Amino acid sequence: MAMKTIFIFSAVFILYTYLGYPTYLIIKSKLHPRFVRKGFKGALPSVSIVIAAKNEANNIERRLENLLEVEYPVHLYEIIVVSDGSDDETNNIVQRFSADQNPVKLITYFPSEGKPAALNRGVRESQGEIIVFGDSRQSFEKRAVPELAANFSDPIVGCVSGELVFLEGPDSSIQKEMGAYWHYEKMVRKLESRTGSVAGATGAIYAIRRELYKDIPHETILDDVLIPMNTVMQGYRCVFDPSAIAYDFVSRDMQSELARKIRTLAGNWQLLALEPKLMLPVANKIWWGFLSHKIFRLLVPFFLIYLFLANFFLGGAFFMLTLAGQLLFYSAFAVACFKPSVREKRPINLIYFFVHLNYAALAGTWYFLSGNTAKIWKKA
Repeated sequence: MAMKTIFIFSAVFILYTYLGYPTYLIIKSKLHPRFVRKGFKGALPSVSIVIAAKNEANNIERRLENLLEVEYPVHLYEIIVVSDGSDDETNNIVQRFSADQNPVKLITYFPSEGKPAALNRGVRESQGEIIVFGDSRQSFEKRAVPELAANFSDPIVGCVSGELVFLEGPDSSIQKEMGAYWHYEKMVRKLESRTGSVAGATGAIYAIRRELYKDIPHETILDDVLIPMNTVMQGYRCVFDPSAIAYDFVSRDMQSELARKIRTLAGNWQLLALEPKLMLPVANKIWWGFLSHKIFRLLVPFFLIYLFLANFFLGGAFFMLTLAGQLLFYSAFAVACFKPSVREKRPINLIYFFVHLNYAALAGTWYFLSGNTAKIWKKA
């Protein structure tokens, strides 16, 4: 009976996390949709784009050229590059742009204090009513900033996440895997937005009202979750706008993507340590959505293990069938690891990525519990 209980609870938890929660959002979006009153009423808001950069000489010139092509009135627009202890040509490149009468401002200091400290400095030095965050590596579509800004005509919107579109890199070996995962993730975010608020933002492109910004701790890994959730806990909505687009390239291989996912998933655990109120319904009005989206996925690999082990102690035709199914599932993963050509088949492709994703959740949990989040933050 104990093994059967473990098996059933584990199966229900896994199914809820990946299927039940999106299904709940679909139903809620049909019954109680919440729309954004998007559009410009009156004067346009002033906008500050804050970019934290460290030794980005290879990217910063292209990035600034991209941001200067954004379609927004120049007198309402500034670009702030916070150089976090850069010792390459980053500062010189940014200064050249500033000297050409562009709305570009450089903030530089040494030694490096980390990205969260850079963001805190950048916001303090900004003048815009709306703060847009982005990275040095990605690029914005020309209409990205006005599309973001238009959402703030709705007074209850405090944060807006744009959409990250992955471009196909010539040397990437995981384009199909990332495509399937990202399609699922964007579906969840759109549904969360349609029913209230998204539990976080896309780090490559998101914006908040300046007056809602709270300095984040210097050890923060996921600024793109903590900053949006701070706005939600102040009573505002965090919405997802797929018309505000940023572009990036897919990770080169699974090893690179695993390093990124381990960092992200360890950062989700860290959020609970930095801001425990995220788990309290009285402080966080989307606490269940936050747990379902950000925390339950961290627990899935443990329940996958429980499901597999409990199955060995259960008899009967049904449990023999489920055990055979699990053995077949993990065998398919093993074959995919040693024979990449089979990953061309979509079911195998999904299994391959799913198992790696849950391995990353286990590794991220280990890094957090062992106190190594500072190491993966610096490495990332």
